[in-house]
This record gives sequence, structure tokens and C-alpha cells, in this order.
Amino acid sequence: MQTVDKLIHAIELQQQGDIAHAEQLFWEIQAVDPANAAALYSLSLIAMNAGNLPEALRISEHGIKVAPQFAPLWLVLGTIVNSLGYKERALTYFNEALARDPDNIDALLNSGVLLRELLQHHEALIRFNHVLELAPLNLIALVNCGILLTEFKQSEQAIILFKRLITLQPDYDYALGLLAYEQLHICDWSGYKDLSQQIIAGVLAQQRTCKTLAFMSFSDSAAQHFQAAKQFAQHYCPQQAISLWQGERYRHKKIRIAYISPDFREHPVCHLMAGVIEQHDKQRFETIAISLGVDDGSRLRKRMVATFDQFIDARLMTAHDIAQRLRALEIDVAIDLAGYTSDSRTDIFAYRPAPVQVNYLGYAGTLGTDYMDYIIADKHVIPEDQQAFYSEKVVYLPDAYLPTDDNIIIAEHTPTREECGLPSTGIIFCSFSHDFKISPEMFAIWMRLLLQVPESILWLMSRSELSQKNLRASAHALGVDPARIVFAGRVPLIEDHLARYRLADIFLDTHPYNAHTTAADALMVGLPVVTYMGNAFPSRVAGSLLHAVGLPELIATNHEEYEQIALNLVTQPQLLHELKQQLQAQQATQPLFNTEAFTRNLEAIYSAMWRKTELGNARDALS
Repeated sequence: MQTVDKLIHAIELQQQGDIAHAEQLFWEIQAVDPANAAALYSLSLIAMNAGNLPEALRISEHGIKVAPQFAPLWLVLGTIVNSLGYKERALTYFNEALARDPDNIDALLNSGVLLRELLQHHEALIRFNHVLELAPLNLIALVNCGILLTEFKQSEQAIILFKRLITLQPDYDYALGLLAYEQLHICDWSGYKDLSQQIIAGVLAQQRTCKTLAFMSFSDSAAQHFQAAKQFAQHYCPQQAISLWQGERYRHKKIRIAYISPDFREHPVCHLMAGVIEQHDKQRFETIAISLGVDDGSRLRKRMVATFDQFIDARLMTAHDIAQRLRALEIDVAIDLAGYTSDSRTDIFAYRPAPVQVNYLGYAGTLGTDYMDYIIADKHVIPEDQQAFYSEKVVYLPDAYLPTDDNIIIAEHTPTREECGLPSTGIIFCSFSHDFKISPEMFAIWMRLLLQVPESILWLMSRSELSQKNLRASAHALGVDPARIVFAGRVPLIEDHLARYRLADIFLDTHPYNAHTTAADALMVGLPVVTYMGNAFPSRVAGSLLHAVGLPELIATNHEEYEQIALNLVTQPQLLHELKQQLQAQQATQPLFNTEAFTRNLEAIYSAMWRKTELGNARDALS
């Protein structure tokens, strides 16, 4: 049989699944034609699919030497190298493949996904768009383009792509949630009720209709959140067969704690944790940062780099490499500060790199895994009767689970109403939460409050012109002059941003996803917060904060009560004045704004966890 005929036959066998026979023929071809690119490509692919990465690497590296113009060899080499964790090197190989074949869809897709992982979003978007030019119905390109467009705040275009994706494949993983969640980001509530019902029904039917973070905006059930988390964890970050920690007992002079986060930068989680990290007892604890995100050059980033005993930039490392690094450092307690949020790496913990693994702060819910030992909470965000809805063992801080930084000095200068675009008179209802947290039910209550309180205005912190347009249109539809909604601009310094809260009369919380950092900010400045405390962690955070400042009377348990509490406050000026005075007076005595005391309580929890590992029973700690 001629070499060409043998090659065709071998490829046919490979496509039919007769891998062993095909491999034999490819080796025969390679023996007589060592530079046969197609045979070398297929042999490296077979070895890679069999899990023999060293052999696949050897064959493909030989291939690019003897047949450097054959693009698929560069593609498979990049795929192998990427699976070994060498991301930047893999990208170089994908680029070499595209240099030889600019329209190679597989190379465009693989490099686009890799560029997303490397946070090179603009270049990734270019590649996925190129795929759609070549293959408009490519589902992988559609979903990736849509997600990247959300990163660039191009919501209208993203929504178009998500709708196209659902039309092509209605059950595409998480597509329904991607669409509904992005519509929330621009306050487009068309079809909100039906989409919410479809998403919840899908999760209950164990379908991948919505990722867990987005699901929190549609459901106020801890049981449903647990179901969504278990499904997502099994798909996204299942437990690995290998466990890097094998029960060793470390003997350190200090307890080594590692905080793992993409948010050691200008980000709410970092603002909350900065004071805690600085207050850690350096005589008893050694602190290590595993940074998964970009260096934004902010003063907060510089503050974190200076505060930790070690600051490791792990953005380009694989999950396995990071886990190995944690094991090599002999970390006693590893804390995930991100959960299932943007740029997080929960899969690091799937390798069990530390004896104690903790879910805390950055994600308001369970991770639904078998390998996270604890979730740190308080008895308000996770009542004892809801512990069954958490895969982690629930450990309670004595007060609010949310830390604050009492080092922040609010700017002395309070801007005028005019400087903030506010009218000179009238009640100011404030809500500085993200757009996606505003539900149509809560917005309708806010509009009723405006109608009942003449000359009042609603002061929001919308991130986009499109969401502002939609909110104004919704106000008009509910009989409210859209001019009564004022949107705050962004200011560079947190101290100046906080000072603006002094202009408001009350802060209106969102539901089913409460304000977290923004509610703490309002209370720090002395602004009362009215909240609807629901049935799942995300809808109970503001209530937890109000308990921690001694103002439980501002917590409602349904929409009607929420509206009545807010209305009573703004129609009784003396009551509101006394409440603000009470809040100011209690800041010095209530626990919410005592960072040092909070840190000591958190350290007591870490110490108890560590002691239990010394006794060989980590997961039963703090019973």
C-alpha cells in the first residue's frame, strides 16, 4: 500500500474509533517518512487523548521541527502544553498555528479561551468574533463572545448573542441564566417573571440553567441555592483523585494562613478585608496572599502587598500548581475569599492542598463541594435551622460575619446637594447597590414611596447609560416623573464616596440579593438602612449588619413591612433624626466597626480549626 493510501486508511480508522489499528499504520508511515506531518499530528493526538502527555509532547515537538509549516502540529502542541499548565508558552504555539492558517477555527477557539484565562479579554474577543465570521453558528464562540461583551459592558450585543445561543440550543449549559442575568445588569425586566420561573424549575430538575452567583438574584431559598451549588460544583470543580495533603502534622511556630483571592485590588472584598489583614497578630499568625487577579496599581493593592508576610502573584499558575505551592508552604488554614465569583479558582481546593479549607466572605453561600471544610458566617445570615443547606460545616462569628475597616477616615468635606446633582430640598432615598440587584418588585416599592412622599427623589449608583434609560422608563410606566431619579457618578477616593452618604435620608436595600459592602458603608457614615431579610444568605446580610449595630427594628420580613418601615421613617422627621443620632452613638459601642475585636474573633476560629487538625479531626471542629 502506498504511503498516501495508507495515510487515508489510517485516518478513516481513527475516525471510526479503531485507534489501535490506526496508530499502528501511522507508525508504519512515520518509519518510512519521518517528516510526514499528518501522521505525526495524528500520533501526538492519539497519545494526548490516551493521557500520555510526555509521549504526545515528544512527538509534536519533533513534528514542528520536521514539518514547521503544518498548522495542526502547532495546534496540538499548544493544547498539550496548555494541559501541562504552561499557558503563555501554549499561547505562543497557538499563535504559530494561526500564523500558518489564520482561519483555523480550533486554533482560534483554543487561543481565545486561553486569552480569557489570561485576562486578555480584548484579544480573546477578537478571536471569537473571527470564528463567528467563519462559522456564525459556532456555539462555543457565541457563548464566549457574549460573556466577554458583558466584561466590556456591551450588554445589548451580549444579550443578542445569548438569545441566538438559546435559539440554536435551548439547553446549552447556563445559557438561560446568562441571558437573564445580563438583562438584570441593564435593568431590563422584560420576561423577568417567566425567566425566573424557568431558571428555578431547571435547577430543581438538576439542569444547568444558571450559574450559582446569578441564581442568587432569582431565588430566595437556601435549599434551592444548595441545589444549584452542588450541580455547578460537580460540573465546574469536582474533587480531584489526588489529595496533596495526606494528613501530615505541621510544626510551625506560627499558624500559617493563606488567603486566596482574585480581588487584592480596588474591590469591595479587599476594602472589607484590608483592616483585618493588617490587624492579624503577627506573633501568632503568618499570612500569605495567593493573588489570582490583575495588579491594578491601586493604593489598595500596594497596601495589601505591604501587609502580607508573603504576597504571591499566581495569576498565570494552574490550579494544580497553586495547590502544590500551598502544600509546599505547609499552609495550615487556606481561606477562599472568592467562591464562584469573577476570576475565582475554586478548583485549587479540589486538590486538598491544606488540612483546613474555608469558604469565607467573597461568596454569600455554600460551594456545594466535599472538600471545603467550613463556611464562616453568623447566626443571622445562616440560622441554625438552615445548616442542612450547606455542604460546609457552619462556624459562627459572635457578631456580623462581614468585616469592616475602621482605619478608613471619611472625608470631612461633605459635598453639597448641588454638587451631586440633587435638588436643594426633599427627602433623598439612597440605594448604591449594583444594577443587577434591583428587582422589579423592589423598584415598584421605591416608586410607591416616591409617590407617597412629595418632592422626594431616588439616588442610585447606576453603572451604564442603558440601565439608567431603562430605570427611567420603568419609573414613567409606574407614574413617576423620571427626573426624580438621580444617578451618582463615580469618585476616585473611597473617603469622598462615603462622605456623599451624609446627604441621604435613608438607604433602601435590595432583595433577594441584599447590599453587602454598600450597606456597611451606609451604616458606617450613620445612614439608616431599611432591609427585607429573606430566606437565603444573600438576602440576610443587611439584616445581620443591622443586628450588629443594634437596629433590628429596620429589618422587614416581607415587601409590605419593608415599605411601611421606610415610609414611617421619612414621614416622621423627629423619629428619623433620633434614629440617626442613635446610630452615630452606637458606632463606638456596637461590634460592627471594631476591626481589632473582629480580627481576634476570626483568629480564634482559625486557631480552633488548627487545633482540631492537631487532634486529627479537622471537619468536626467547633461543634
